[in-house]
Amino acid sequence: MSTPLEDYALLSDQHTAALVSREGSVDWLCFPRFDSRACLAAILGTPDDGRWLLAPPDGVVVARRYIEDTFVLETDWETPTGTLTVTDYLPIGREPETRTADLVRSVRCTSGEVAVAHDLRLRFDFGSATPWVRTVARDDDGPRAPEIHAVAGPDSLVLRGPMLSVTKEACRGEFALSAGDELTWSLTWSPSYVDDSQPRPDQLTPVATIRFWREWASGIDATGPYAGAVRRSLLVLRALTERLTGGIVAAPTTSLPEDFGGERNWDYRYVWLRDSALTIEALLMHGFVAGAHHWRQWLLRAVAGDPQDLRIMYALDGSRHLPEFELPHLVGYEGSTPVRIGNGAAGQYQADVVGEVMCALALAREAGLEETEFSWDLQQEMLDFAMRHLDEPDRGIWEMRGDPAFFTHGRVMMWAAFDRAVRAVETGGLPGDVETWRRVRDQLRDEVLTRGWNEEAGSFTQSYSTTEVDASLLQLPHVGFIDYDDPRMLATVARIEAELIDGHGFVRRYRTGSVEDGISGDEYPFLICSFWLVEQYARSGRTDDARALMKRLLAVSTDLGLLAEEYDPVAGRLAGNFPQAFSHLGLVRAADALDGALGTAHASRRAGETRAGETGSGEPGSGESGS
Repeated sequence: MSTPLEDYALLSDQHTAALVSREGSVDWLCFPRFDSRACLAAILGTPDDGRWLLAPPDGVVVARRYIEDTFVLETDWETPTGTLTVTDYLPIGREPETRTADLVRSVRCTSGEVAVAHDLRLRFDFGSATPWVRTVARDDDGPRAPEIHAVAGPDSLVLRGPMLSVTKEACRGEFALSAGDELTWSLTWSPSYVDDSQPRPDQLTPVATIRFWREWASGIDATGPYAGAVRRSLLVLRALTERLTGGIVAAPTTSLPEDFGGERNWDYRYVWLRDSALTIEALLMHGFVAGAHHWRQWLLRAVAGDPQDLRIMYALDGSRHLPEFELPHLVGYEGSTPVRIGNGAAGQYQADVVGEVMCALALAREAGLEETEFSWDLQQEMLDFAMRHLDEPDRGIWEMRGDPAFFTHGRVMMWAAFDRAVRAVETGGLPGDVETWRRVRDQLRDEVLTRGWNEEAGSFTQSYSTTEVDASLLQLPHVGFIDYDDPRMLATVARIEAELIDGHGFVRRYRTGSVEDGISGDEYPFLICSFWLVEQYARSGRTDDARALMKRLLAVSTDLGLLAEEYDPVAGRLAGNFPQAFSHLGLVRAADALDGALGTAHASRRAGETRAGETGSGEPGSGESGS
């Protein structure tokens, strides 16, 4: 069996991420960027596809934790002869001109005597390229300890620290420590054609990294019974934000399956306009205005040039060519194949996307982020794009690979796009063709209430051509299309409860057996759908139901407060890409709704105030752009 996802911890430097198992194995690492080719990919295959195991051979894990408000991981081990703590982190602070990236692992014996062993198997290009590995004695600027160099094609890794033995297959070693002893290793990536430099001394201790995360977290305003979960979720959203570009990845992984052993395996290491817009909304509701500015700058760059060819997702740097292909040499997580890189959905038309972006930017305006001529022009271009596709069926929020349809959620989000534009003119004084926008908005509303509402079914439906319901319908009141307690909304909720809640109390997206989505197999309940139902319950007066469902959802998060895309309630396992921005932003919104219903709402600063750790110019206190 593959290592359960709940046994993994996330490390992030806001450029890339690593997943470290409870047993001390780094099984996923893409250097230098979230969407780069992995150099450790065991999570999608076997240890021979790349991993770094650091652990006492005869030890057991007795505790693990993040240092408070950070992604610096500490794992406590106990052996028959002593105890030790392993500290893992991706150092914060590298600048683009250095063109390097680092993973630091250190061990400290806390009592008695212990042995710690390494098994480092470096494999570039998602495990397909075994590098040339050699020991190098560096004396170009004075004698230095020998280093292990690994090179394959454009990639180079250097391991510094106490020396391991090197073979073609792996770098291995075992070290004895007594109480108080500490050893540190750093793994540094650089382009193979660049002579990398020694890492900065401050990166070999976690002090600067701890300070960075805590400065940002000091601005989190979260109170009430869910404050801890909200705090960690906001930190996860921050960790998935690329610090230089402002792009927000949906998840740092690819091909972790929605159905163990199945083919619903997708690459989520890109910036979906929908996911990132909803992430920005969650951050704005907690006062992080600078993040909205940074993301808007990313959006302007990504869409600039030809807004009429709007994509639903982009790479972190804004590039739009994301061809989907398969890696047949990887056996997949739990044997789930194919393992996919890239995402074919990038070329889909999805009607809801402009609406999510317009809603997020409207919320940013309310929070005090001023429009520029360029940013408002772009939004008008996006509205023109929506106008051109007004009569075109789409693939929907769930990226169906079957026939296009007029999805009710998508049509409502088109309504929301024009509604926010009308408000921008009427209350914000911005220029625009408000008469046309108002006409299209009202036309879409009449259309949805006529064709999206099915009198015979007694509910809103997934699309105009079916009587099936869909969890995305829970978003209709969130954008103001209908009240949470409107009888039509309550009737739709009743159908969702009857048809989409499984026997364990979790909400599915839709009934896969009754909807042609173009993909074989089934899927587990999506966690964001259950969080949407919490929000609906809380805002329609069903507080007890909301609290009960929230409790159930929080119980499936990991001991470190992380959530995947889905949950398999039969096996009791997280599933899908991990950790997932959608799930964490859903948690934040659900908690906010419940806090409001319980009278414990945080004091949201939506009038342009900045948080501690941010400056009014949109730059965090650390001096780097970010959310």
